[in-house]
Amino acid sequence: MGEIIRIGVDTSKSVFQLHGVDATEQPVLRKKLRRRDFLKFFEQLAATKVGLEACGGSHHWARALTELGHEVKLLPAQHVKPYVRRNKNDRNDADAICEAMSRPRMSFVAIKTAEQQAAQMLMATRERLVAYRTQLINVIRGHAAEFGLTAAKGPAHVEPLLARIAEDDTVPKLAKELFALHGQEYSRLKNQLHEVEVKLKVWHRQNEMSRRLAEVDAIGPIGGCLLAIKAPDPHAFSCGRDFAAWMGVTPKDHSTAGKMRLGVITRAGDEALRRTLVLGATSVIKQVSNGKGNPSPWLRDLVARKPPKLAAVALANKVARVAWRLMVSGEHYDAARAGIVSPRPRVAPCSPRQGRCAPPAAVASGQP
Repeated sequence: MGEIIRIGVDTSKSVFQLHGVDATEQPVLRKKLRRRDFLKFFEQLAATKVGLEACGGSHHWARALTELGHEVKLLPAQHVKPYVRRNKNDRNDADAICEAMSRPRMSFVAIKTAEQQAAQMLMATRERLVAYRTQLINVIRGHAAEFGLTAAKGPAHVEPLLARIAEDDTVPKLAKELFALHGQEYSRLKNQLHEVEVKLKVWHRQNEMSRRLAEVDAIGPIGGCLLAIKAPDPHAFSCGRDFAAWMGVTPKDHSTAGKMRLGVITRAGDEALRRTLVLGATSVIKQVSNGKGNPSPWLRDLVARKPPKLAAVALANKVARVAWRLMVSGEHYDAARAGIVSPRPRVAPCSPRQGRCAPPAAVASGQP
C-alpha cells in the first residue's frame, strides 16, 4: 500500500467513513470506523492531510486531529456536492471530500476554537428564546381575542393584557387558570432571556472588534457580536464584495452572451447574520423616510428611487463591505467616509464677547 497523502472523512452520529489516496491519486484506504475508534485510528497514523465537511461537530474533530499532528481542512458542503458520484452514500461522500480538498481553487472554512463555539452557542440560545417568546406572545394574544380582549403588538403589552384578563369577569375560570399558566411561562422566559442578554453584553464589552463594528450605522451591538463570532477570517476575502457575497446580500448572476442579467440576492451564508444586517438597514431606511437623521446623498437618492425593502438590502450590502474593511484594517468607523449617515455638523458655540457664534473654521481650529 502506498503512503497516504490525503484522507476524506464523511462524519455522522456514530459511523465515520474514510477514503485515502496515495501520491498517484489511487485509493489506498477505504475504511468504516465507529465513533469510539476514530481518534485511535489517527493516533497510529502518520501525519497527513484530513478533510471534513464543515458542520458544528466537525470543528471539534478538527481540533482533536490537529492536536495529533494532522493538517485538517474543513470544506463547505455545497463545494463538495459537485464531486459526488451518481449514487449518494457514505463511501462516495468520503471520496468526494478527498477529491474536493485537492482542488487548487477550493475555499476552506476556518477552524473555530472552543471559546468561539461557546460564543456562537450564546447567540443561538438568544435567537431560540426570542423566537419562543414571539410564539408565546402570539398564543396569548390569539386566545385573548377569542374572549374579546385585544392588545397592541409587542412584549410591552403582554403583562397588561394578562392583568386585564385576570380582572375580567366575563372570562371563564378555566381560561383564567390557563392564562395564568401562560403568564408564569412568559415571566420565566423573560428572566432567562434577560440573563442571556446580560452575558451577551459582557461578551460584547470584552471584544474589541465587536465594539468597533457596533459603531457602524445599521449594525449595533447584536450585529457586532454576530460578525465577530460567525464571520470567518476577514483576510480570507480579497475585497469587501467577496465578503458581502459570502453573506448572501449580492445579486445572482444569470449573464450570458455578453448580456448581464442580475436577479435576487443569493441568500448564501449565515441566515441569522444576514437577517440582522437587513433588519438594521431597514431601521435606518425607516428613519430616513421619516425625515430623521442626516443621510448621505447616496442613501437619500436610494430611498427616493427604490422600494423600502430593496433599499434595505442594498444598504445591508454596503454595510457588509464597510464591516469587512473595519475588520481587516482595525480602524474605527468614520461616518464621513462611509457614505451612509453623515455626521451632523457641529454647532458653533456663541461668544459672549462678540455677541455672535464663532465661524466653523474657528471652532475646528480651537480659536476663540
